Amino acid sequence: MSGNAIELTGLRKTYAAAGRGAAKEALKGVDLTIPQGSIFGLLGPNGAGKSTMINILAGLVTKSSGKVNIWGFDQDVNPRQSRAAIGVMPQELNLDPFFTPRGALEVQAGLYGVPKAQRRTDEILALIGLEDKAEAYARSLSGGMRRRLLLGKALVHSPQILVLDEPTAGVDIELRQMLWANVRKLNEQGMTIILTTHYLEEAQEMCDEIAIINHGEVIVRDRTETLLAQMDAKTLVIMPEGVAGPVQTPDGVECSKRADGALVFSYRRSTVSADTILQAVRAAGITIRDVATEEPNLEDVFVELTSTKAPAA
Repeated sequence: MSGNAIELTGLRKTYAAAGRGAAKEALKGVDLTIPQGSIFGLLGPNGAGKSTMINILAGLVTKSSGKVNIWGFDQDVNPRQSRAAIGVMPQELNLDPFFTPRGALEVQAGLYGVPKAQRRTDEILALIGLEDKAEAYARSLSGGMRRRLLLGKALVHSPQILVLDEPTAGVDIELRQMLWANVRKLNEQGMTIILTTHYLEEAQEMCDEIAIINHGEVIVRDRTETLLAQMDAKTLVIMPEGVAGPVQTPDGVECSKRADGALVFSYRRSTVSADTILQAVRAAGITIRDVATEEPNLEDVFVELTSTKAPAA
């Protein structure tokens, strides 16, 4: 083993043209490694290629070219072993309404060839909080319970890697917190987690490393804190004593006023210093009661990268 849970080399996928439309290149030679034991975020706008990549990993979509290595197994050479190493919690609620949670887990374990003596059905039901619904038909479960059951199905064969595709889309806060508590527990036990999400604050909180994919290419991949540190944008918030008059802002600085009277200065730290802004505020005759800075968050990084680093068509 190389120390990587996933290794993608030159991964390409082109979908054939439909009707008179042109063929679509969903992945354009992706190179990506995901370390063992990490919680790794895979982010990108709709249509960026995330779902295609996940479906290739799960063996549901055939790649056009490139190499996929999952837990040390080449997908072309050892397809069964590579699939057994990964579990996928899909975004879609694809459950048979006439199975109970216990029945669904047992069938899924059987499909993976897990012997009855080695099945962990009761343990998984406890983990996902469905012990009291074990014999209820899936059609009677709430949307949140069904999503929990999808997580259970992804775990029946004890995979080394768990892929969560938009796991908290449309769920309530309580379920989201329970899901993340379970994910952290699984990760602490050594499981590698791959997460796609539209909730960027989740990725910022949960992920050790993040790759952002756009137009079928990985445009950046780094540790979460490194990505945030690379952002040049900064915000200085000044609370004046009393009502503040207009400020002659330096070049490259934008000023706005919040409802509570605070003055908000947006600038780039590479070209403007905070002291320059403070001097301008004092020159306007404003007495400063309080001052604070605001750092960029992952949403700022995401917007900047996907808008300024989009590959040429």
